[in-house]
Amino acid sequence: MFAIGVFTKRVDMEPFRVHTGLVAPLDRANVDTDQIIPKQFLKRIEKTGFGEFLFHDWRRTASGDKDNSFVLNQPRYDKATVLVAGKNFGCGSSREHAVWALADFGFRAVIAPSFADIFSNNSVKNGFLNVTLAEEEVNELLRRAQTNDAYQLTVDLENCEVGDSQGLRSRFTIDPFVRQCLLEGLDEIGLTLQHQAEIDTYEASHPLPVSIRELFS
Repeated sequence: MFAIGVFTKRVDMEPFRVHTGLVAPLDRANVDTDQIIPKQFLKRIEKTGFGEFLFHDWRRTASGDKDNSFVLNQPRYDKATVLVAGKNFGCGSSREHAVWALADFGFRAVIAPSFADIFSNNSVKNGFLNVTLAEEEVNELLRRAQTNDAYQLTVDLENCEVGDSQGLRSRFTIDPFVRQCLLEGLDEIGLTLQHQAEIDTYEASHPLPVSIRELFS
């Protein structure tokens, strides 16, 4: 009973179904997690508060001033919620804070030709969508976001499709289990709590020894 009591204090993930948002083009490959959120900012245990440090070393000059040449510092990409980037996005160390920083900044999805496995796993745990498209499709999205003002994409997880108002449509594949977790806003704890009745039944028939029960009283 103690474990379930802790689980119920968690904050549920937001389901991802269909999202339309402004696109920011990050035309770089091998974007690693130390660039997404540098190690000196990994001082919080909450998932919030990391957005202001997203891509810090690219957004700031050596003197600490804003680098206006970096894409996320350009006014036309202000409030972007879809990031398009090069292959092998999220490589490097396994820090989950990279996903937290992207989400806290306001992004709901990243589109790239490929992703690092650990980053992908961390994304699923936080309800953050990674869309894998062919490199030529990603390059076209980068081009459109760079040349069209206020370029938006609709990311449709229900139909596994990415599209824009200009007629572009790209299908993507995703693991069915991962897709269902994202659609329903379920992480590992949420999946476990779907079996709450069975867990309660098991615990009722397997009471804790008195010595252990006293630890949590």
